[in-house]
Amino acid sequence: MTDLLDATIRAHGGLEAWRAVRAIDVRFNFSGAGLVVKGFPRHLQPTVSVDVKQCRSVFQRLGGDPDERWIFTPDRVWIERRDGDLAEERHRPRDSFAGHVWETKWDRLHLAYFIGYAIWNYLSVPFLLAEPGFETRELGEHNENNETWRVLEVTFPDGVPAHTKVQKLYFGQDLLLRRLDYKTDVAGGVAAQYCFDHREFGGIVMPTLRRVVSRTNDGPRVTGRTGFLLDYIDVEVRR
Repeated sequence: MTDLLDATIRAHGGLEAWRAVRAIDVRFNFSGAGLVVKGFPRHLQPTVSVDVKQCRSVFQRLGGDPDERWIFTPDRVWIERRDGDLAEERHRPRDSFAGHVWETKWDRLHLAYFIGYAIWNYLSVPFLLAEPGFETRELGEHNENNETWRVLEVTFPDGVPAHTKVQKLYFGQDLLLRRLDYKTDVAGGVAAQYCFDHREFGGIVMPTLRRVVSRTNDGPRVTGRTGFLLDYIDVEVRR
């Protein structure tokens, strides 16, 4: 573990507190141009229960019947009706994105997979990066918004669902997460994600507002349209 990773884990609550966490429940606003492009032109306000130990996310109110449960695991996604009957399912869901570009429309199971792995990552990082198989190295400092941020390059192990295998994470002087850079393999975009409004829940510190914008060789388009916006309303950390 690099010194930067160790320090930022402590700033976000520490491994001891994290390892006592079983699940995190969140109600959040979910919107952005990316949803429109993918065929979901609405402001959504889903709830999710994320099992941080098993890589599983269970949503309600992502669309359709509000009592339906949209369930993500790395190898299978499915939608259950309110009575528990199976409505739809897909095995090896990441394979279904083969050949997709930014303009490719999604079905409901595509959306379930994307937001399922994404929010599992968002709620688990930086603690997840201390697990076996992750490779990290500190890069040179980065200046933005009149601040100096430290930069961590992360290589995800095979088998851990993520936006892409190699990502850059930026941390402020308080060592809290400020930005992520990645290519969204399943959505066909190159993105920068900005993190704001950090708060503490049950001993765990996390950003409660995430804004995703496109990124070019000249840098993030921070004044451009918002690709995705996640705004946490209620958060409960369960042990």
